[in-house]
Amino acid sequence: MNSGIPGTRNVDHVAYTVPDLDQAVGFFVDVLGADLVYLTGPVSDPDGDWMARKLNVHARASAHIAMLRLGPTMNVELFEYDTPGQNRALPRNSDHGGHHLAFYVDDVDAAADYLRRQQGVRMLGEPETIEQGPIAGSRWVYFLTPWGMQLEIVHVPAGRPYEKLTTTRKYGPETRPLLDHHLSRSTT
Repeated sequence: MNSGIPGTRNVDHVAYTVPDLDQAVGFFVDVLGADLVYLTGPVSDPDGDWMARKLNVHARASAHIAMLRLGPTMNVELFEYDTPGQNRALPRNSDHGGHHLAFYVDDVDAAADYLRRQQGVRMLGEPETIEQGPIAGSRWVYFLTPWGMQLEIVHVPAGRPYEKLTTTRKYGPETRPLLDHHLSRSTT
């Protein structure tokens, strides 16, 4: 990265709060193919305000945490909080704080067929192909985990229209050789 926080090398992880850590870890491992790195907790400060100061949650919050490795480039941290006044509604994509996690797949239709067979998964329609714009030719579909977390599967073919306008590329399977080359040059 050329600008921003000094010394930044990459995104270390993304984190999500889930209602049931065991269920979420099971889903990420058994359905999505993640590897469990570690479990920890409870993390809390029953007599102080560390949770409020450091994590911006209620001072009496307690958390159990799992770190998962998902593919070659993604670490996902899952939190299950027990806290006073917890909002248990999941934000929609359009809500402030809304989010989704997208998985690059080789074949969206095959991945969607697999997900339809998984207990508790709800597909949000059928795969779509983007016909126009900077990522024309991309195929995608959203789905929900058994607890309602929104995820996406996507395939983006080489030669996207935006590539004619910039030399910057999204990270993906086709850019991995470029990243490997860059990293090998920077360490020699």
